[in-house]
Amino acid sequence: QGQLVESGGGLVQPGGSLRLSCAGSGFTFEVYAIGWFRQAPGKEREGVSCIGGIDGSIYYADSVKGRFTISRDYYKNTVYLQMSSLKPEDTAVYYCARRNVPECNLDEYDYWGQGVQVTVSS
Repeated sequence: QGQLVESGGGLVQPGGSLRLSCAGSGFTFEVYAIGWFRQAPGKEREGVSCIGGIDGSIYYADSVKGRFTISRDYYKNTVYLQMSSLKPEDTAVYYCARRNVPECNLDEYDYWGQGVQVTVSS
C-alpha cells in the first residue's frame, strides 16, 4: 500500500546544486526512517543518506558528507535531499526507500521509489 515518489532530478553542471524530493503516501510517514540510495552505471547500489523517524537519527555516506543535507517535512510527508558542490561521480539514479523501523541503517527497506536520474556534467 505504501508508495514513494522521487522528483527533482535532472542535469546539473559540476559544482552546482540540486534538491531531490521523496513524497510518501499510504503509510504513517513520520514513524519510519527514509533513506536515499544511488546506483551509478556499472556500480553497485550504495546508501547515500538516511533520516530517522522518531529517533531523529541522520546518516551520510562519507562521499557526500559536507555536501548533501537530508531533511523532512512532516506536513507534506516528504523527505528532501539537498545536494551541493556536485561532482561528476555523483551521477546516478537516486532512489528513496522506507525502512521498516524508525532508526537509520542500511538494511530493512521495504518500499522503494521508482528512481530519478541525476546527471552531473559540463
